[in-house]
Amino acid sequence: MDDIIQQAVSILRHDGLIVYPTETVYGLGGDAFSDIAIERVYEAKNRLRGKPISIAVSDIEMLACVAHLDTAAEAFINRFLPGPVTVILKAKSCVPTELTGGTGMIGIRWPDHRIALSIISELDAPITATSANISGDISPRTKNDVNVRHELFVDGGELPGTPSTVVDLATKEIVRPGSQLDEIVRFLIDMD
Repeated sequence: MDDIIQQAVSILRHDGLIVYPTETVYGLGGDAFSDIAIERVYEAKNRLRGKPISIAVSDIEMLACVAHLDTAAEAFINRFLPGPVTVILKAKSCVPTELTGGTGMIGIRWPDHRIALSIISELDAPITATSANISGDISPRTKNDVNVRHELFVDGGELPGTPSTVVDLATKEIVRPGSQLDEIVRFLIDMD
């Protein structure tokens, strides 16, 4: 597996795209700080420009480098991440505007999956965390479901297929229901 991780990191460092497993679905990964890679992700997914793309981090330090955290956000993150949740936070200036869709906010995944974390950690930078499918198609659970251009598929077997729950921590709203929804809703209610 180490060889595959090194290969994935090399591709990412050269503006390439990989498909990688998470605890939810397969993600399409490109270097989140590379304009070329970001453009390639939008093209591969046939995604409208201006529609934000989430990023994946490997630890709380990396998360804090790309987003502003307050006490409430930290409490939520400590409870649910790493895990099948995407948090929307105010982006720091290092995050490319394309990824925020011009909103100043960024969706962040901290996946609870050894392979994904190894790739991101080894790269030492966030990668894109959008599903490895053409926009609007089913979320990919297996290699056969992946229908986007990429240089490397990192096999994690069949994945659960339930997408992450997306939570806007500024407004404390659920943007997209998914995994762990009931627990998240209870936590958000208790936060108020």
